[in-house]
Amino acid sequence: MSRLLVVEDDETIGDVLASSLRAHGHEVTWQRTGHGALDSADATDFGLVLLDLGLPDLDGIEVCRRLRTRLPASVLVILTARTDEMDVVVGLEAGADDYLTKPVRLGELLARIRAHLRRAGPAAPGTRPARIGDLLVDTEGRRVTVAGHELALRAKEFDLLARLAASPGVAVSRQTLMTEVWDEHWYGPTKTLDVHVAALRRRLASVADKGTVPRIVTLRGHGYRLEPSG
Repeated sequence: MSRLLVVEDDETIGDVLASSLRAHGHEVTWQRTGHGALDSADATDFGLVLLDLGLPDLDGIEVCRRLRTRLPASVLVILTARTDEMDVVVGLEAGADDYLTKPVRLGELLARIRAHLRRAGPAAPGTRPARIGDLLVDTEGRRVTVAGHELALRAKEFDLLARLAASPGVAVSRQTLMTEVWDEHWYGPTKTLDVHVAALRRRLASVADKGTVPRIVTLRGHGYRLEPSG
């Protein structure tokens, strides 16, 4: 069972989401306001947050940023009626791991949530860490270190780095990354991938003075490759 936070001011939508998630075995806290969501995040460690952007008291993007600070290891999914690509980019850059637009079929939403929670869990026991230069990706412990210094990553940043680190020097297509890091039944903008790659590059650059770290190379028209330094 996972603890989920639903942030939705629409009574009908919120009731359907909360009831459906509870029926699937999750412990659900439903908040109708941004302030309520932040108070809940201070009190409870949630595995996943489902966040509507159209809240009555606070801007949803600001709530997203604050939730990311309070719940750095949680999966944060935006569910909103805003469909413009710039809204998608802003939401992802604010800290969201995924961005879904309304209306969305309940079955698809539940499948996406299951996929996120499954990927956010620990790796199978005995999974060996990947080492590239001074970078160590421990998938079992979900930890990344550079020459012994731990690098804090968001859930999807870790999953993306772990997938690239599993095949260093090998080209990985965009479709493969979307399928294996997000969802095999993915639908929606693949801008999600680009925003996470950009964030991951910034994270790696921030610890470049600690040791030798690989770089993420863009392969135009195909995908990305994790290139060992030197």
